Amino acid sequence: MKKTPIPILQGTLDLMILRTLATMGPQHAYGIASRIEQVSGDQLNLNQGTIYPALIRLEQHGWTQASWGTTENNREAKYYAITKAGLKGLKEETNRWRQMSSVVEKLLAEEQ
Repeated sequence: MKKTPIPILQGTLDLMILRTLATMGPQHAYGIASRIEQVSGDQLNLNQGTIYPALIRLEQHGWTQASWGTTENNREAKYYAITKAGLKGLKEETNRWRQMSSVVEKLLAEEQ
């Protein structure tokens, strides 16, 4: 049975990209998107209009750094790597996400 894609909540894509880079090391945009889709069980679908603005935002924020390299298919691609500031930001954003999701879980539990 095909799973219905779920929308990405605002602010979570940056966190997912940073976690992917921290786990897998430098990746190109397609590799990052593929990994996030894989981990989500294909419940998240990322297209260029979604992933590239986030990658640019993270690079401008100093949380990633990009360099050109060659893909496994022998094509030129921009590879993104997490920086020290990005690792610190990942930790802070992870803590914030856990706090927020905990509050949402508590509120949802009240309905039962």
